[in-house]
Amino acid sequence: MLSQRCFTTFYFTLIFIIACFLGSVSCKKHINGDAILSFSCEDNTITFDTVFTSIGSATRKFTVHNTSNQDVKTTIFLQGGTKSNYSINVNGLPGTIFKDVEIPKKDSIYIFVKVNIDPGNINNPFLVTDAIVFVTGAKDQEVTLLAYGQDAHFIVADQGSGNLRYKVVAEANETVIWTKDKPYVVYGGYAAIDSLGKLIIEPGTKIYLHKNSGLWAYRYSKLEVGDNLGEPVLFRSDRLEPDYDDPRYALWDRIMINEGADVIIQNAIITNAIVGVQVESLPDETGLQVEPNIVKIENTIIKNIQISGVISRFLNLDMTNCLISNTGDASMILEGGNYKMKHITIANYSMQKERKNPACYVSNRSSIYIDENTKPLPYDVKAEFVNCIIYGKIENEVYIDKDDRAECEVEFQNCLLKAKDNSSYFNECWRNEDPKFADINKQDYNLLFDSPAIGKGKVLNDVPLDILGNPRGDKPDLGAYQFVR
Repeated sequence: MLSQRCFTTFYFTLIFIIACFLGSVSCKKHINGDAILSFSCEDNTITFDTVFTSIGSATRKFTVHNTSNQDVKTTIFLQGGTKSNYSINVNGLPGTIFKDVEIPKKDSIYIFVKVNIDPGNINNPFLVTDAIVFVTGAKDQEVTLLAYGQDAHFIVADQGSGNLRYKVVAEANETVIWTKDKPYVVYGGYAAIDSLGKLIIEPGTKIYLHKNSGLWAYRYSKLEVGDNLGEPVLFRSDRLEPDYDDPRYALWDRIMINEGADVIIQNAIITNAIVGVQVESLPDETGLQVEPNIVKIENTIIKNIQISGVISRFLNLDMTNCLISNTGDASMILEGGNYKMKHITIANYSMQKERKNPACYVSNRSSIYIDENTKPLPYDVKAEFVNCIIYGKIENEVYIDKDDRAECEVEFQNCLLKAKDNSSYFNECWRNEDPKFADINKQDYNLLFDSPAIGKGKVLNDVPLDILGNPRGDKPDLGAYQFVR
């Protein structure tokens, strides 16, 4: 009897345990660990577009949707943590991190975001950014937070997709003027000038560009930057910390100019970009659409560039009294087209990386477009360099790449060059003589009193002054700077 009673007791106890276990399993919620959340904010960005005149705050809200057929759990945190200018509230609770927040199937939660900034504080960045991160299973998602840290004109991309986002700042048959009253900040893509639109940027205007942003003169548009007598127009990264003067940390993209555009850039400083100025026609289904254009760059400094200061393909570009310095790759790339370069200083002593490509590269074929035989597309090139200095760290800073399928008319006249060979393209040129710049470590490319570039230039009546407005007289020096005794 004892053993039977024990067996019966054990049997019912086991049944009870199994029943409880099965009951707990049947009551347990199914959690979807692979769900992708969706957000009510456009482009997954919360923008605080109010520009405060004093210390102030603003609050925005958005919803987080679980569109799956199962409940989800997600961990939510403010990327900047307790040091952020932002604060968040999830399900009525404030904090910086919220673990295992449950969102039922086909349901949503509210998140409130608050920012507190003083746009009058000049030590603030122009843009105060952060992100709310959602970790759901193995997936990370973000909602970007964007507020204005200083009082400025803000150009925020609102069209396009992927890497080609933009905001049209001058529509067709519209003339827009940017003035120096407040800085302009370009965020999220290009500030674009539409066909037949015109943008005038007045002297002294400061333009700060965020990561991957730029200025885009679309085909058949017009762009006028600065003038020869006024204050320089500044194009640079919107990161104001001293470290961001280093081209290794360049964030903004470039000034892009397409075919048919009528562009003049005078007295500007272009710095801390991936590429300074790129002049290139847009390809279409039938090949390159090459149209006449007028692009002039005068009295302009292009420096601290991650890749190249100037890239031009198949179009026309004139440059006078310009300095291109400290670029990570070839300072100037000209592939096809027509070029007149007068009193240009190209000085590439960049310490970014080991550089193999020359400071100045000229070719009558494309490095990126190919013909029906998969060969580089040939195109006539005509390039004239007069009274220029092209110098740098590597043995050969001038290279002409010729393709017999197209014309290649290139001449360097009265130039001081770092060149390995005494090329037939050189006329009255001086090779491999140190130009004796004032201080290359400080990027001061004025000439010292004993520079071999002094007095070697050809008189050009259309270039009576140097980049600083000094008269050149009847014995002009080579390069952008005239030595002042």
